[in-house]
Amino acid sequence: MTVPAGLSAFPLTPLRDDALDEGAFIGLVRRLAAHAVDSITVLGSTGSYAYLTAAERSRAAHLAVEAAGEVPVIVGVGALRTSQVLAHIADAEAAGARGVLLAPMTYQPLGDDEILDLFRAAVESSPLPVILYDNPRTTHVTFTRDLYARIAELPGIASIKIPGVPADPAEAAAHVAAIRSVIPAHVSIGVSGDASGAAGLIAGCDVWYSVIAGTLPRPALEITRAAQQGRDDRASELSARLEPLWQLFAQHGGSLRVVAAIAEQRGLAGPDCLPLPVHGLAAADRARVAEVLAQLGLDR
Repeated sequence: MTVPAGLSAFPLTPLRDDALDEGAFIGLVRRLAAHAVDSITVLGSTGSYAYLTAAERSRAAHLAVEAAGEVPVIVGVGALRTSQVLAHIADAEAAGARGVLLAPMTYQPLGDDEILDLFRAAVESSPLPVILYDNPRTTHVTFTRDLYARIAELPGIASIKIPGVPADPAEAAAHVAAIRSVIPAHVSIGVSGDASGAAGLIAGCDVWYSVIAGTLPRPALEITRAAQQGRDDRASELSARLEPLWQLFAQHGGSLRVVAAIAEQRGLAGPDCLPLPVHGLAAADRARVAEVLAQLGLDR
């Protein structure tokens, strides 16, 4: 089983005229492969998977695997119905993906047994490793430690993508250790929420599932490699330098609109690349993003 580790970069799925912008998407994936990220996760929340048709998602999976070359590609497969999840897994497998990322999407609230059944169906449908995607802000599903443990016991579960860790280093380490104590040793733990990337790796997470790495891989790689080498102070310092960027994420209710603005400003995606009804940032906010990038030396 392929167990994610290191830096997994989450690129946008840019649109143009309400259709997949294949050229921009391929360019983003190729850029990540050229930077030698450890894996590329397409069709995550940053990849707007919930807004895309099944055909668009299948096409994006195939394009990503081809463009990534030797870099492993993980494909997001979340959907409202189990049958749709299984169809997305089959498409990812056919595309040559090395794993799938599954968030339990909801309209009706789901109980723990219903969520467990979803993951059981996923792992039984394909040999691809499955990453549990815990993203309560978008899915409105709250995972308990007990539910982590129940799902992680299923054969085929490779990793758990947890939300950001506590800011206090001791509390962060205790939080990660508590999760690790209830899951099998082969299941990796990955941190998300980019402001927590360095803290999560230092606290013992195996992988950083990173939004910013999907558009600006270099600073995320620097943080990841420093943490992997045991240079915790350096990793913390590099993350702290990016605090103006983390503040923009918080200000705009998450990272999506900010990274879309960055991609558009850098010429990595065309204008208005997000799926309507999601709007990009207003002109004044875009100007602030450009100012922050220049301040951080990330505008080139």
